[in-house]
Amino acid sequence: MSQKTILAIDNGTQSLRAIIFDLNGNILAKSQIPINNYQSPEPGWYEQRPEHFWDTLCLACQRLRSTAKEHFQNIQAISVTTLRNTVVNLDAQGKPLRPAIIWTDQRKLEDTKPLKGYWKYLFKLAGLNATLENFQSSCQAAWIAQHQPDVWKNTHKYLLLSGYLNFQLTGSYKDSVASQVSYIPFDYKHHRWAKPSDWKWQIAPIQPQQLPELVKPGDIIGYIQPSAAQSSGLPDGLPVVAAGADKASEVLGSGCLHPHQACLSYGTTATINVTSQKYIEPIRFIPPYPSSIANSYTLEFQIHRGYWMVSWFKEEFAHAEQVLSKKLGVATEQVLEDSVSDIPPGSDGLMLQPYWSPGVKVPGPEARGAIIGFKDSHTKAHVYNAILEGIAYGLREGLENIERKTHQHITELYVSGGGSQSSTSMQLTADIFNRPAIRPHTYETSALGAAINAAVGLGIYKTYEDATLAMCRRGKIFEPNPENVRIYQNLYQQTYKRLYNQLKPLYKNLYNLD
Repeated sequence: MSQKTILAIDNGTQSLRAIIFDLNGNILAKSQIPINNYQSPEPGWYEQRPEHFWDTLCLACQRLRSTAKEHFQNIQAISVTTLRNTVVNLDAQGKPLRPAIIWTDQRKLEDTKPLKGYWKYLFKLAGLNATLENFQSSCQAAWIAQHQPDVWKNTHKYLLLSGYLNFQLTGSYKDSVASQVSYIPFDYKHHRWAKPSDWKWQIAPIQPQQLPELVKPGDIIGYIQPSAAQSSGLPDGLPVVAAGADKASEVLGSGCLHPHQACLSYGTTATINVTSQKYIEPIRFIPPYPSSIANSYTLEFQIHRGYWMVSWFKEEFAHAEQVLSKKLGVATEQVLEDSVSDIPPGSDGLMLQPYWSPGVKVPGPEARGAIIGFKDSHTKAHVYNAILEGIAYGLREGLENIERKTHQHITELYVSGGGSQSSTSMQLTADIFNRPAIRPHTYETSALGAAINAAVGLGIYKTYEDATLAMCRRGKIFEPNPENVRIYQNLYQQTYKRLYNQLKPLYKNLYNLD
């Protein structure tokens, strides 16, 4: 008897994964293709040809078709989840006009104009000039319009990567509400494009007709068009169901539907997210993002360069470990994990503040990273362990902030992303948060979240509660160690929480040198 399956496409920063799930959330087949050839025409710029993402998607699907033929033939629908804040300019024929600007891009627009009307006074009175300046300087559309006016003049559609891939699949300019996380005129409270009077239209030189039609997560965006079927091997007419962006999908794929549940994502950007039925700003004047569940929100606190710091450490300081990993035939991360097995909680007094790259949701734009407490007995292993602890400290601060905002005590902590595969990371997370750290049954929670959207969208499950009960399960649970909890509690309260304010004046002096 044939088994119905769902195909999820997860286009991340480092790879694209095409995964076939059964209706119980089990992975039946997977094709993963690295994406590591980003272009950097200027220091700090990160771009990629949109066609490369599409070609990679097609190749991944073709491989599944040849290696998992039976499961591939039983696919009922496809859903796409992608990295956020990655933008694509298309001409009237649907062809890219320039490389996509990736979310890691650090270019800034320096020649910004003051807002017109009463908005400039409202921002000043509310003390939000820094928030406004960040949106202005980071808005990719404004940068393109100013520096590449011919490109902007010929831009027929301005899409996020999710919208581009959905267009390639269906031929329709439609995208999921739950993918709209970028510097665009989006109304985060009502999950629609902003009203004409909204200040965002002044900053982003976008016309409403340049944006896609928004579709609620779980609704059908369209169907695989013949040209996409020929390129990818996917069945012509297969439904394409709207999913969420990567972080929203991870929350759903971890089974975190309720406000007492939190999802930690130990990915390139480290985040903590909580699903809410109410519009609550996790940080003052920073909106909650749309959830993968229609008409809901995900409250998020992020460390912009979270587990990227592990890759940074590996490339900058772990050359010997990389050589050893090749000899042993294991990942470098495994060698590093073994090296910290004897490092005590607190890294023998070494502490790290993880703001290597200030994002929107750190204490301020001047934030920097810091490591304090060095002494002559410290080794590379201590630094590596301090990185893992520092990320967890930072996310604990975010959890406490979310609890204050929601008046809800978080009792369940699910951990996804690459860092969740580290037992060291999982145990210190349980100890620092003083809560059990739950590893979901699959590492591919983002893809699973997209698959859940498809399962509900097709009516296989009536509700997301039903779908997550059937498709999400707990894997290994790491319980807090009471003695470690005592040590971390003291370090967190007496040192970490005081660190930023103590260093802030110095950070500001360094910020002025940029």
